[in-house]
Amino acid sequence: MRNEMHIKFSALSQNESFARVTVAAFVAQIDPTMDELTEIKTVVSEAVTNAIIHGYENKGEGLVEIHAEIIDRTVKIMIRDTGIGIRDLAEARQPLFTTKPELERSGMGFTIMESFMDNIDVFSEPNEGTTIYLTKHFVGSKTIVN
Repeated sequence: MRNEMHIKFSALSQNESFARVTVAAFVAQIDPTMDELTEIKTVVSEAVTNAIIHGYENKGEGLVEIHAEIIDRTVKIMIRDTGIGIRDLAEARQPLFTTKPELERSGMGFTIMESFMDNIDVFSEPNEGTTIYLTKHFVGSKTIVN
């Protein structure tokens, strides 16, 4: 099976839940376990929140783009912004690093994404934005037959 979706939405914090639920609904068609679905929702939340808060500095300007693709039981997700980009990607990927400590950001976004996904690639250019590619291979729910 192959299927894909593509959405763009305003970089507003209230759209983070929209993104999370939309991608989860799309992925639900391959019958993931509840844990797998929760992991996808968490990863999408982290990436979209980073785009809004860090990429666009929470100003409500710009768009966040998500492309998701299912190929058999593998899900590939691309999340992109055209915001300010990441100055030092290696530093940003370190656990507990944040550029917004005044917002009580934990600095665990990339760490969470890396722990829940099978692969994560991040590309960023100053003043051009950030693109995150996420891949997860799903085991799927176990059907119990009586």
